[in-house]
Amino acid sequence: MAKEAYPFLIPVALLAFLFFEFGLPIWSGLFLALGIFVACFFRDPERSVPVDVEAIVSPADGKVVRVSTGIDGMTEISIFLSVFNVHINRSPIGGRIESICHRPGKFRVAFDERASVENEQNVWTVQNGSRQVKFSQIAGILARRIVSWKRTGDRVEKGERVGLIKFGSRVDIFLPTEVIATVRVGDKVKGGSSIIGRFNHA
Repeated sequence: MAKEAYPFLIPVALLAFLFFEFGLPIWSGLFLALGIFVACFFRDPERSVPVDVEAIVSPADGKVVRVSTGIDGMTEISIFLSVFNVHINRSPIGGRIESICHRPGKFRVAFDERASVENEQNVWTVQNGSRQVKFSQIAGILARRIVSWKRTGDRVEKGERVGLIKFGSRVDIFLPTEVIATVRVGDKVKGGSSIIGRFNHA
C-alpha cells in the first residue's frame, strides 16, 4: 500500500474504533467500509515487467479510451482510471527523466476528452538515447492531487513506480512515430506490465 494512504486511513480507522466503543455499530461499520475502500484504492501490487527491450509498457492501470494520431504523427493513447483501479503510475520505458512539467488547469471529469488539454497535469519526458516517450498524469474531478516520487535528472527502469494520482484520473501517453501501438480502444491495461507499443526500426 502506498504511504500516501495513511493520512486518510488512520483518521477513518480511529473513527470506526471510537464509534464502536460508544455503541454505534452502524457508524462504525460505515467508517470501516470507508477504510477498506481507501486501503484498496492505494494498493500497490508488484508487477512483472516485460524484458523485451523494444516494448513500451502502460504507465497506468485502466481502460484505453482513445488511440489517435496527432498532427505531428505521434500516437496518443488515453487511459481512464476509475476509483477501483490501481493508481500507482509507472515509467513506460527505462531512461533518464528529462523533465516533469506541471501545468495548472481545470478539474473536468477524467473521461471527458477536454481533460487531456484543460485539466491540471504533470507532463513527463523520459529519454533513453535517441528514444523519447512522454506521458501525462492528469487530475480529474475527484483527483485533485498529483504525486511525483521522482525528479528531473533521475534515472528510472521500465515499469518503475514514479508517482500516483489520488481518487480517479487519466493518463495520456505520447508515442513517437517509430513506435507501433499495440492496444485499441476498450482494452484493459495494467501499469508496468501491459505492452502498449513497440519501437520499430524497419
